[in-house]
Amino acid sequence: MASNTANHDDSSINTPTDEPNSPVEAVNNNEQCENGSECTTVDDVLADSESYYNNAKKYWSNVSPTVDGMLGGFGSISFIDIRGSEQFLKHLYKQKPAPGRKRALDCGAGIGRISKNLLLPFFEQVDLVEQDEHFCQTARTELADFGSKLGTVFNNGLQNFVPEQGRYDIIWAQWVLGHLTDEDTVRFLDRCTNALARGGMIVMKENFTTGDVVDVDRTDSSVTRPLVQMKQLLKQANMRVVKEQRQTSFPKELYPVYMLALRPTIKK
Repeated sequence: MASNTANHDDSSINTPTDEPNSPVEAVNNNEQCENGSECTTVDDVLADSESYYNNAKKYWSNVSPTVDGMLGGFGSISFIDIRGSEQFLKHLYKQKPAPGRKRALDCGAGIGRISKNLLLPFFEQVDLVEQDEHFCQTARTELADFGSKLGTVFNNGLQNFVPEQGRYDIIWAQWVLGHLTDEDTVRFLDRCTNALARGGMIVMKENFTTGDVVDVDRTDSSVTRPLVQMKQLLKQANMRVVKEQRQTSFPKELYPVYMLALRPTIKK
C-alpha cells in the first residue's frame, strides 16, 4: 500500500495499511468532538479489521500512481528520503554479521519508488509486495529496465502476505505498518523473521507521534503510533533494534520519521 507521508512505496508519510504511508500529518483522533458527542477511539477504529483494511484499499485505489501521489503531495521530499535511507542501509553493512546483498523485499511498495532508487541498485534482485493492482502494474512498467533484477511483484496486502522462508537479506517496510492493526503488525514481523536469510535484517521507516497517544487518520485508514508503542510490538514479535536513526531535513510540519533496523531476538 502507500503511505501517509510517504505513502506506499514508502508506504506513507503519515501512515498506510499496506500501502505506503505519506508524510502528511494525520488527524489527531484525540481532538474533542463537537457538541460533546462521543468520539471514535483508536480501539473502535481497529476493532473491525475488515473495514479498516477495506477503507484503506478504497482510499489508495483513488490515488494517482505517481511519486507525488505516493507521498501524499510531498513528492519534493523523495530525494532527501532516499538519501537518508541509503546512508542508513550502508551503515547496516558495518554490523557483524553483515547482511548479504542478494535479495531484498520492498513492502507496501506502491509504484516502486524505493525499489527503483534504493534497493535495486544495491541488491542482485528485489521483490515487491503491494496491495493495489494499479500500483503493481505501474511498478512493473517503471522498473522494467532493471530486467532480471526485478523479481516478483506480489499483489497482496501485508496482513495476508507470507514471504518465502529464508529468502531475503533485507526486508524494507516504509510508511506502511500504520495500515496494519497491532496484532497484524506482530504477525507480519513474525513471518518476516522466518523469511530472513542468514544475517538478514528487517528495516522499518515510519512516522511516529511526539507524545504517547496514537493518532488516527480516518481518511486513509491508518494510525501513527508513538515510538515506545512500536517497540512494545517489536518485543512481542521477538525482534530487537540493532540500529535506530531519525530522518533529518524533512519539513517541520511532518511527523518525526525514524529508521529501525531489526533482527530476531537471540534466545539464550
